Amino acid sequence: MTDPTTSRTRTVALTALAASALAVGTALAGPAGASVSTSANTSVSTSANTSAKATTTVTAKAPAPRFLSASQLPPHATSAWTAGKVTPGVPDELVFCLQDALPGYDSSYRDFRTDLETNAQQLTVVVGSNAKAGALAARLNKEIKACAARAEQGDPEIEATYKDYGALPVEEGARVHGLHTSASWGATDISLYSVGRDGRTVTVVRWAQMGGFSDAPVKAFKKTTTTAVGKLR
Repeated sequence: MTDPTTSRTRTVALTALAASALAVGTALAGPAGASVSTSANTSVSTSANTSAKATTTVTAKAPAPRFLSASQLPPHATSAWTAGKVTPGVPDELVFCLQDALPGYDSSYRDFRTDLETNAQQLTVVVGSNAKAGALAARLNKEIKACAARAEQGDPEIEATYKDYGALPVEEGARVHGLHTSASWGATDISLYSVGRDGRTVTVVRWAQMGGFSDAPVKAFKKTTTTAVGKLR
């Protein structure tokens, strides 16, 4: 059976994004005009002939956001989920709908697969403030809503339909979306998307397989989204 991502790739060109990496540095500086001497105990002498033990302040790096596990995806009727490693960057499956909103952010993702055509991805983005995270979440929701029209504009043989499945009351909130695409040659794919936020961290979850809206496990996907947002730091 054809993977839904593959069928769309035949009609829409995806743009690869470069992953952003964080560089963490520690600086150690002494007071102006001070001379440093080394003995059994390191001391710093000032012009007032006072001394104190030198100390180094190290700012601990914040823990990385936690990702969904395979068992937390919507259950598949005939196949277990397997989870890939957490990887820096943006998965190809999310590039088409979200590419305009993501460049320049520190992001990572995890890919999930079954033995059949069903697949899923979780993308997590950490930004500098709660306000920036709120703006990013709003932008991502907007881009997903516009993705059906973008798909149709990209290829006249594609028909796409969008559904808004509403908001979820978890942390700073989450919203669930549905996107169905059908091609003139017979391919039909259904995808569920969600965007959620906790503090400075935003996550996007996508589930997809061949089929239509009636094949989408909306209730289970909402549970998966609630779990994903709850695991963010």
